[in-house]
Amino acid sequence: MKTSIVIFDKFTDIDLFLMWDLLNRVRVEGWEVKILGEKHVHVSATDIEIKTHGRIEEANDSEAVLFVSGYGTRDRIADDGWLSRFKLDPARQFIGSICSGSLIMAKLGLLEGKTATTYPTTKTALESLGVEVVEKPFVSHGNIATAGGCLAQQYLIGWVIENLAGKDWREIVLKSVQPVGEGLFFEDVPKLARLYTPRADSPRV
Repeated sequence: MKTSIVIFDKFTDIDLFLMWDLLNRVRVEGWEVKILGEKHVHVSATDIEIKTHGRIEEANDSEAVLFVSGYGTRDRIADDGWLSRFKLDPARQFIGSICSGSLIMAKLGLLEGKTATTYPTTKTALESLGVEVVEKPFVSHGNIATAGGCLAQQYLIGWVIENLAGKDWREIVLKSVQPVGEGLFFEDVPKLARLYTPRADSPRV
């Protein structure tokens, strides 16, 4: 069960780091998370260099594909060569985005005839691509989902985890990052302890 996180230059840092952290808290046999890009190293919006684990074509064979956001999305949606490297299929893959990553999904034709959400400053750009934008933190249509606002990633990641690893793992992972006293039940601590066992098979940033 592989989830691919697609990045590019000038991506929003928290989009990658929060996705990477939460997805890697799942302890299911065969669970794999990879960061993909068009280069060996991409530079974030705050100039952090991130090594990738493979090229974006690998997303075509992943069970789940997630697009981050950032200023770099504008460059990517104008690059037909980059877009043509994706051969995604919502009939067999879960495909989602956070904030302006929705622009990439729209350009790939994944949001045609669907409502979607995005960051407020991207609303007009997404509408110009023929997508009806709704003001919600998370919108899903079958195997397609969009989230708006960086912290809405919890809904997007929870959606991926539930579909690939089950509802129990979704609840365990999301509870593990909730502020104390706001939903984290201490009787779940034995379950949460499993999250902090190092995974030898996990690629690292």
